[in-house]
Amino acid sequence: MDHIFSGKWITNSEFSSLIPRNVFHRQLEKPFIDCSTHRNRHILFRKKFSLGSFKKVKIFISADDYYKLYINGRFAGQGPAPSYHFQYNYNEIDITEYLSEGENTIAVHTLYQGLINRVWQSGDLRHGLICDIVQDGKTVLSSNEDFLVAAHSGFSETGTCGYDTQFLECTDSSAVEVGFEKPDYDDSLWENASPCLYDDHILTPQKSHSLVFENILPKETKTEKTRVFLDFGATYVGYLSVEAMGNVGDEVIVRCAQELNDDGSLRYNLRANCVYEEKWVLSSKKDVLDWFDYKAFRYAELIFPESVSITSPVLVARHYPFTLKARPKEEYLENEDMMRIWELCVNTQRYGVQEVIQDCMEREKGFYVGDGCYTALTHMILTDDDSMVRKLIDDAFSSSFITPTLVTCLDCSFMQEIAEYPLMLLFLVLWHYNYTGDEEYLARNYPKSVALLEAFRAEYEKNGLLRELDKWCVVEWPMNCRHGYDVSITEGQVCKDAHVSINAYYIAAIRTVNYMARLLKKEPYRDESPVLEAFYNTFYDKERKLFKDGENTDHISFTGNSFVYGFGLYPDEETRQNLLKMINTHTIKSLSFFCTFPIMMGLVRDGDEERLCASLLNNDTWKYILRQGGTTTFEGWYKEMKWNTSLFHMTMSYGALFIADIDLKSILQVNL
Repeated sequence: MDHIFSGKWITNSEFSSLIPRNVFHRQLEKPFIDCSTHRNRHILFRKKFSLGSFKKVKIFISADDYYKLYINGRFAGQGPAPSYHFQYNYNEIDITEYLSEGENTIAVHTLYQGLINRVWQSGDLRHGLICDIVQDGKTVLSSNEDFLVAAHSGFSETGTCGYDTQFLECTDSSAVEVGFEKPDYDDSLWENASPCLYDDHILTPQKSHSLVFENILPKETKTEKTRVFLDFGATYVGYLSVEAMGNVGDEVIVRCAQELNDDGSLRYNLRANCVYEEKWVLSSKKDVLDWFDYKAFRYAELIFPESVSITSPVLVARHYPFTLKARPKEEYLENEDMMRIWELCVNTQRYGVQEVIQDCMEREKGFYVGDGCYTALTHMILTDDDSMVRKLIDDAFSSSFITPTLVTCLDCSFMQEIAEYPLMLLFLVLWHYNYTGDEEYLARNYPKSVALLEAFRAEYEKNGLLRELDKWCVVEWPMNCRHGYDVSITEGQVCKDAHVSINAYYIAAIRTVNYMARLLKKEPYRDESPVLEAFYNTFYDKERKLFKDGENTDHISFTGNSFVYGFGLYPDEETRQNLLKMINTHTIKSLSFFCTFPIMMGLVRDGDEERLCASLLNNDTWKYILRQGGTTTFEGWYKEMKWNTSLFHMTMSYGALFIADIDLKSILQVNL
C-alpha cells in the first residue's frame, strides 16, 4: 500500500515562500526561464530522536531535487529516481541496522540544482524534504519545523559541464558544515526548518530499485611529490573518494578522464564536452573528498602542494542492481571476439544503468525515450528484471500532460520532441508483453497507445502520411551516418515533407497496436491499408525496386531503406534482395544505433544468422570499440564519429541482445 505521510515538506527560508513555476512547454515555443538565482543549493537537515526497543524501522523519504540520507553518521541511501512533481517518487528504506535504543540522529543532504536540463525536473523553484520514520508499524518521527536546517557553504560553483548537466565545484573541507551527519556535530547555530508554503507534490512510491554501490580500487597508482595518478581499469559512473592531510587552505586540483592523451596525460576535457577539473580546499584535519554529484571516468589525478599527502583512493561506483541471468548462445562460447563483445555490452549495462535509463553518463545524463527503448529491453533480457522497462513506459506516457504526442526526454525540465521516439515506445510496450506475458500491463497501456497514435493521426497525418512535423526527425545520428538522406530534418524547424523513415515507423507502430488489440481480443485499432498504400505510392521506386527518401526527391539512401527492411515493409522478394545487397555493400559500420537495430531485427526475423554474425563481428563496429580501448560502448563506433562523442553511452549495448541465448524473434515480433 502507498504510504500516507504524516510529515510535511520542509525547506529553508530561501525556498519556503517560492511559488512553483511551470517549466513545461512545446519544444518550438522556447520561453525564457531565468535560472540565474536559486541554483546549486546544498541544503542540510538534522534531527535527533529517541527510540525504545524495536524490531524493524523504516524511513519513507523524498526530496526535490535529490537527497543523501545519513543515520547516526552512516550513509543509508539516496534518491529519489527522477519523476514529475505530480507523481513524485519517494523511497522506502529499511534503516534498522543503523539505529540503536536511545538517542539517534537523522541527517539529510539535499540538492536543488536549479538548472533547465535533462537530469531532473529542476529550475521549477521546488525544493524540500519530506520523511516519516516508522518503528514496528508506528510513525515515531515526521519532518516538520522541529528539524534543523542550514545551507552547506562547502560547495561553490566554478562552472557547469555538459549541457548544463552538472556543476563543477570547489569543495571546501574547512567549511563548518563538514561532518554535519555525525551525531556529535554542533548544530546549535542552525535554524528551524520552514514549511513549503506552496508545495504541490503528489507522492507515489518508487517502483524501481534504489542504487547499489561498489568500491573500485585503482588498478594502477603512480605517486609523485605533488601528483597522484590513478587508473581504475575501466570506466565507471560514480564518485572519487580520497583522504588528504595538509594545511588549512591548501588547494588540490582534481581531474578525471575517460582516456589518456598520446603523451600519457589525462584528457580531462572530455570528447563529450565536459571539463572534469575541480578544486578541493583542505583543512588541517584528515579530510575526505566528498562529491555530491557523479561523473563517468576511468582515470583521475590529484595535483597538490608538497605539504599535502594523499591516501586511500577509491572510486565509489553507483549503478542499478544488476544480476546477469542471460547467457550467450552455445555456438558463440568458443568465439573469443564474440565473447569480448558480450562482455563489453554486459559491462555497459551493469555499470551504466542508473535510476533511469540514461543515454550518456556525462554530457546529458538524460532519460531518453527512443534509444532508451533498446537499452531498457536489453537490460530486461539480461537481468530478467522488467522494472526499468516499466519506468520508461510509465513515465513516457505520463509526459502526455505536455503534449499528447509525448516528449523526448523524461522527468526533466528540458523540453525536446523527436518524432520517432514515441512510436518506438509502442514497440517496447509489445516487447515487454512478449517477454513477460503480463496481459494486465498490456491492457493498461493499450488505450494509452491508441491515444498516442490518434494524436499523431490528428496532428500530422495528411493524405495517409505524416507531414508537417513540428517534432525533430532524427532518422540517424550523427548526420554523417545518414547516407545523404535528402529531406530537410534540421532540429528546431517544421519538416513539411513526408519522408520514408518516419512513415515506416508510423506503419510499424500501427501494426504493433493492431497486434496488441488481437492479443487482448479487441477489434483492430485501424485499417493500415490506406497508410501502406500511400507509403508505396509516395516512396516506392518501381524501377529501382527500392524506396526514396522523401516525396520531393528521387534520392535513395541506405538509411531510409534500413527501416523498410527492419519493419518488413518491402512489397516483394526482389525488393528484399535489393535491400540485402545494400546491407552487404555498406554494412552497419556506415550507420549508427537508430538504423543498425532495425537491420539486425530484420535479420533475426529472416533467420539470417550469417549476416547477423557478420554484423556483430564486423571489424569496424563493436570490435573497433574494443580496439580503441573501450570498456563500455561508445556513442557510435569510433571516438571521432561525432564532435561530442560520449565514451560511456548505453545504446550500443544492445549488441548483447543478438548474442544472448533467447528466442529474440518471438520477442521482437517484427512484420506483425
